[in-house]
Amino acid sequence: MIVLFTDFGLAGPYTGQVNAVLQQTAPGVPVIPLFADAPAGQPKPAAYLLAAYAAWFPAGTVLLCVVDPGVGSARRGLIVEAAGRVYVGPDNGLFELVLRRAAGPRCWKISWRPPELSASFHGRDLFAPVAGRLAQGDKLAALASRGAPRGYADWPDDLAEIVYIDHYGNALTGLRGGSLPPSATLAAGGHSIAHAKTFSSVPRGGPFWYVNSNGLVEIAVNAGRANDALGLAVGSEITILG
Repeated sequence: MIVLFTDFGLAGPYTGQVNAVLQQTAPGVPVIPLFADAPAGQPKPAAYLLAAYAAWFPAGTVLLCVVDPGVGSARRGLIVEAAGRVYVGPDNGLFELVLRRAAGPRCWKISWRPPELSASFHGRDLFAPVAGRLAQGDKLAALASRGAPRGYADWPDDLAEIVYIDHYGNALTGLRGGSLPPSATLAAGGHSIAHAKTFSSVPRGGPFWYVNSNGLVEIAVNAGRANDALGLAVGSEITILG
């Protein structure tokens, strides 16, 4: 299967055009729209989100990942193999956490070019065809050569920031659940937030943090929107009070 992880949105033509290329390049291969609203133009928070949610997919999955504010610049395109999954996208830190957390990852820089390559839509013109060809079984040597990715060693293993606001207003952090004990209290948006295991453990309107189904620390409000109630947005910092 091919999994889409992008900031292209569902409104407008961008996601549809990428899907059209995948259907032409890899007919019959299922395309799963995982995220179309990854943090727009922000590879760093998107990297923590990608690492958590990609782990849900089996080995052999091809993930087409595009959060690419540097499109049209000298930044390279990458193919990454990590934990049996293959990732295609820009060399801008988007794969930093995937690479860091995998045993023996491998990386290639994309050398293949389509007959026509726009300056502003490599997701459609470059990364989608490469992902489709890989899903069809094309050899890496026809598309890329071995190369090391740009490193982001200053990015922490767990990011104490909000990386995503979901449909319900819940605020996902870049912290893995194992990085915090249940006794920890978080401070965010000027509020102190204690741990609870489930929504039903908290009174209506009460804020809490918990470990979500994909292993990330998430801040929520029972029967409410945490982003509105606590003033949270992507990039909001989290303080761990202990």
